[in-house]
Amino acid sequence: MPVIFHIPGALRDFTGGRSKVEIKHSPATLADALSALWTLYPGVRDRITTEQGQLRQHINVFIGDENVRYTGGLASPVSDGSEISIVPAVSGG
Repeated sequence: MPVIFHIPGALRDFTGGRSKVEIKHSPATLADALSALWTLYPGVRDRITTEQGQLRQHINVFIGDENVRYTGGLASPVSDGSEISIVPAVSGG
């Protein structure tokens, strides 16, 4: 089963307007899944990770309902059929 990325509106310019992107192969970790996403849409990479390859502070990534900041970050396991949501942090005053 493919892994599906849910792309927020702010990043859809980099995915050809797509709100969902399917990764056909079965990545073992979030890092593998993101690498596959970047192969298809390289412009997304700099918006999600820093120059050191870590998730940007203002970007939250969820595998299913779990925030990867609490499940291992880029090493978080991804299973077949997982849905990965990229969610920019929202702040206000």
